[in-house]
Amino acid sequence: MDTTGNDKETLRKKGLKLAWFIVGWDIVEGIVAVTAGIIAGSIALIGFGFDSAIEVFAALVVIWQLRKASDGRYKTALRLIAITFFILAAYVGYEAISDLIAQERPDASIIGIVLSIVATAVMVPVAIMQKRTGQALGNKVLIAQSKETWLSNYLSISLLVGLSLNALFGLWWADPAIALLIAAVAIKEGWEAWEEASE
Repeated sequence: MDTTGNDKETLRKKGLKLAWFIVGWDIVEGIVAVTAGIIAGSIALIGFGFDSAIEVFAALVVIWQLRKASDGRYKTALRLIAITFFILAAYVGYEAISDLIAQERPDASIIGIVLSIVATAVMVPVAIMQKRTGQALGNKVLIAQSKETWLSNYLSISLLVGLSLNALFGLWWADPAIALLIAAVAIKEGWEAWEEASE
């Protein structure tokens, strides 16, 4: 079903509101995650905080693109979001491999566990709304950013599993091993966003 001009404007404003919400949420989330990660020595938790900074940048890219739709902005925005996936993958992958080689053992982090539960509860509905809004608008930039939000949700769940396994059973390697899986997913999503920008 075709959307009218008024419908598109309503959807565009909704996309902007969701992006601004992500900016505010991820700034707070990132500060808490990095602080807790440094205290616990958890690369997955620090990576989660770093992901929050990347999501802030990606959301700002969406805001920039939605404010003035043009082919130039559209392709540039998709490429910028693709790059954020690659940066996240490189950072998390490097740190995870370093921790596995050095056998760094993070401390249990109750703050990290609570943060991952809250983040998942808040951001899953946001990711769903983002994707639906992007699909209704036919906006691949918004859809790509919804995938990044889903990646953050996967990171929240993986973080919860990794921190819980470490806290309950002392499985220190679960933290960097799960971080490596997240890095692989980030590469896949980044490559897809880059290819879409080239179409």
